[in-house]
Amino acid sequence: MARLAAAVMAVVLMAGGSEAMAESAAGRFDRPWQGFAPANTVLRAGSAASVGLDPAPVAEAERAIEAWTRPNPTRPLFAGAVTLSAHNGVIVSRSEAGQAVRYADAAGTELPAERQVPMRSDTIFDVASVSKLFTSLAVLCLVEDGSVDIHAPVAAYLPAFGSNGKKSITVKQLLTHASGLEPFIPLWRDWPDKPTRIAAVLDRAPKYPPGSRYVYSDLNLITLGVLVEARSGKSLDALVAERITEPLGLRDTGYNPPAAKLHRVATTEFQSSPPRGMVRGEVHDENAWSLGGVAGHAGVFSTADDLAVLAQAILNGGAYAGRRILRAETVRDMLANHTPQFPGNDHGLGFELNQRWYMGALAGPRTAGHTGFTGTSLVIDPASRSFTILLTNRVHPSRAWGSINVARERLASGLARSMAVRPRHGPDAWFTGWTDATTSTLTSARLPGTGRARVTFDTFVDTESSDTLQLEWSADGQTWHSLPMRAAGRGAPPGEVGVLAGAGHRSWWTINADVPATGPFTVRWRAITDGRYLGRGFYVDRILVTDGDRSLLNGEKEPHLIAPDGWRLQTC
Repeated sequence: MARLAAAVMAVVLMAGGSEAMAESAAGRFDRPWQGFAPANTVLRAGSAASVGLDPAPVAEAERAIEAWTRPNPTRPLFAGAVTLSAHNGVIVSRSEAGQAVRYADAAGTELPAERQVPMRSDTIFDVASVSKLFTSLAVLCLVEDGSVDIHAPVAAYLPAFGSNGKKSITVKQLLTHASGLEPFIPLWRDWPDKPTRIAAVLDRAPKYPPGSRYVYSDLNLITLGVLVEARSGKSLDALVAERITEPLGLRDTGYNPPAAKLHRVATTEFQSSPPRGMVRGEVHDENAWSLGGVAGHAGVFSTADDLAVLAQAILNGGAYAGRRILRAETVRDMLANHTPQFPGNDHGLGFELNQRWYMGALAGPRTAGHTGFTGTSLVIDPASRSFTILLTNRVHPSRAWGSINVARERLASGLARSMAVRPRHGPDAWFTGWTDATTSTLTSARLPGTGRARVTFDTFVDTESSDTLQLEWSADGQTWHSLPMRAAGRGAPPGEVGVLAGAGHRSWWTINADVPATGPFTVRWRAITDGRYLGRGFYVDRILVTDGDRSLLNGEKEPHLIAPDGWRLQTC
């Protein structure tokens, strides 16, 4: 019987993507997956607890988003919202709040209650620039067909594009916003019809030398939409349907939603220039509207459930429910950073990467997504096999009502913080919590020193670069000196460093530092956070202070010799 059990265990351990490995990583933020989810992963409903998550952070994020749909103090942050969060193939949270139709005019006059339309889980949203992902996916479908080479000049496929200094611009530079083209031109206002508007885009001279800088530009994706049509012989909406939405079964995703679905469409902005009135069921973006509602940069309408299937297909390496839209190697390349020369503007082929301002604590080098001007965002995190979707009509009734980035970040961070960071040793570890704009200290008792003392500890750090962990020592408890630290572990900084910071590695580090004190001394850990974007925070575990072979402090056995101020022992 024992030999049989051992044989079964050996088979489990040798199998790719074994259940044992999946179980160990599920619900864990500190055990990132390296590859794609199994291609046969299909979304199912479940609870946060069923996949090892703490439901409290996700629920808190949902409550915050619901509160932002209420006047505070005079008007809400957005009229309404639909959210969806998933982990390891399970939809762990979804919510609807506020109204899909709420206002009568640009001033924010509320409609009578009987004429307002509440948000529903199947409300259809104009996803604005999230449309760029569909265009990018369509381009990559043609790349797989051999019809397009991303390294080729765009002018090889669209000769008209080669004018005015654009002969060298490649398909890849359009996908990664490295073309040098300016962000926007008012096609709807300055050109009379679709042919002249397309010609104006193709003829436009770059604002900057191609490849010299990152400039997010609608013109890049409008051009790619035209390229897709030229190379496929089909309209952009037809190709997106044939190669993406129909294979994935996305029933409510497409351009120019039919009149039969208008009752489910969220209203966007009241527009007076152009004089469109309250926009509902037509694309909000004026340029996309002037191009007939189908454009490379905007025009897609979708629901949370449809976008969830798309997100899971990407986590699965390009397949869902037995249908494949891209090969796994294409998806891997799509999610790689192709703009390392522009730090802070990490970009895959169409997808933005590692943008903490809306990806929150889910942000990391492989975290992919996009936002939409109408108030939408999609965040896909392969490292935790998770994603969040926030759909709002934040431009209803006016785009002047402000940014909703705080909500985008809150939802993504809520899902990240629901995942565990387990102590590396023993049942608990010191944790700072998630408080912005604060300083927290963890201070040892007074210890004897001979000049040979060494501090060793393990730490898990997931923050932006402006949030830091420092190790300090003091002879008198008043004047503190920084201790240079040496870190070891995946993603650890090389050499000696004075502070610890960073995100995306999702790994515990082992830290060593030497204390030069020749008499009694104290050591402390000081965590400093600024006003936003804390991430997953700071953890410290297995504190040891030694002097040669002599132990001065063992944090696992003597936690009473450590005084916390803003830290707490967290048990997992």
